[in-house]
Amino acid sequence: MIRNIKLTLRFNGSEFHGWQIQENAETVQECTVNAIERIIGSRVTLNGCSRTDSGVHANMFCCNFRTEKQIDCKKLMRGLNAVLPDSISVYGCEEMPCEFHSRFDCKGKEYIYKIWNSEAKNPFMKNLALHYPYKLDAEMLNTQAADFVGTYDFSAFCSSGTDVEDKTRTVYSCKVTREGNMVVFSVKGDGFLYNMVRIMVGTLLDINSGKIEKGTIRDIILSKDRKRSGITAKAEGLYLNEVYYDEKEVMR
Repeated sequence: MIRNIKLTLRFNGSEFHGWQIQENAETVQECTVNAIERIIGSRVTLNGCSRTDSGVHANMFCCNFRTEKQIDCKKLMRGLNAVLPDSISVYGCEEMPCEFHSRFDCKGKEYIYKIWNSEAKNPFMKNLALHYPYKLDAEMLNTQAADFVGTYDFSAFCSSGTDVEDKTRTVYSCKVTREGNMVVFSVKGDGFLYNMVRIMVGTLLDINSGKIEKGTIRDIILSKDRKRSGITAKAEGLYLNEVYYDEKEVMR
C-alpha cells in the first residue's frame, strides 16, 4: 500500500542555496531527500510547499512524499533528525490522504522579516536578521504597511525572471512591530510572487529613509511598475513562518 507522508520542517537557510535541488549546490530539498533515503532505503520525490531562495529560513515548511515503506511516523521523524544536518529539523510527521500535495493544497502562507535596528551589529543575529543601523520608525511603517492589504496585481513587487503570468495575490494582513532593537515585518496572504516580500520590506525601508514618499504604496501597487517600488531587501532576514492548509486559518 502506498502511503503519503507529510513532513513539517524548520531550517536555517544560511548554508543552503534555497529549497529546490540544483546542480553543484547544496539545498534543503536535496539534504532532506538524502536523509529519507538513508532511513527508508529508497529514493523518493519530495514535494515542497514553496521555493525559498538562497539564504532564506523557515520556521515552518511542509513537504510530502509517497512510499510503500511501513515505517512508523515517530520512528521516521526520529531517524531523520539523527541524520539531517543541525540546520534542518523535522518536528512533524504524519500520514495524509493519497491526494494531498504540500504545494497545491496550500491555502496561504505567512512570512516574517527580521531587522536588527541598532548602530551596533549583533553577532548572534549574523545571517538571521538584516542589520539596519539607522533610525527606523516602526510605528509609522506599520501604518504604511496596511496599504498592502487587499487583492491586487502585485507586478510592482515582483522581480524579473518569474514565469508566473497571473500576478494577482491577496494580502490578508501586513504589520510592522518592534521589541527592543528587533523590528519584525509580518505578512499573511494566499500566495506570494518571486521576491515579493523582500521588495515589500525594501519599499518600507525606502519610505523610512525618505527615498519613497509616504502614502504612496497603493499608487505603486496600481502602477504595476517595478521601478517605482523599493530595493529588494537581503534574504538573510526572511523566514517562511507559517503554512496554512485551512482557508479559514489564513484569513484570521
